[in-house]
Amino acid sequence: MRPLTGLLLSLSLAAPPVLAAPPATNHPILGIWKLTLPDGSCSETYRFRGDGTTLVTSAAEVSESEFQIPSEPSEKGFYKLVDTVVKDNGKEDCSGQVMRVGARATNFVRFHPSGSLFLMCADESMETCIGPFRRVSGLGT
Repeated sequence: MRPLTGLLLSLSLAAPPVLAAPPATNHPILGIWKLTLPDGSCSETYRFRGDGTTLVTSAAEVSESEFQIPSEPSEKGFYKLVDTVVKDNGKEDCSGQVMRVGARATNFVRFHPSGSLFLMCADESMETCIGPFRRVSGLGT
């Protein structure tokens, strides 16, 4: 994902995978989520859609990706999220970077029991996480 690209993402410029089966209609990732940088200078909005695609806006950047996520979390409580950028407008995101089509990121998502927040982590621990991502209600997906 965008905010701390160098710290959190495992990027690969390999060809994007064929889109896997979409997530279940009741998957907790589905919907609109917003992440605001700690200093409040920039926000990112993520629309995780039921067809397994994501629309992200971050500063001047608008990108689309395909994502894969299991229906259940691991024994440690994390969902492995694999995201591959398929379209990008070539403009800078909140971190000043430009995403490349084909960039692939693997992160681990941990939801708050309320379902209204999640953290995105580099591995299945709470050691290297960003967030919280806050659910935005009332805007549709």
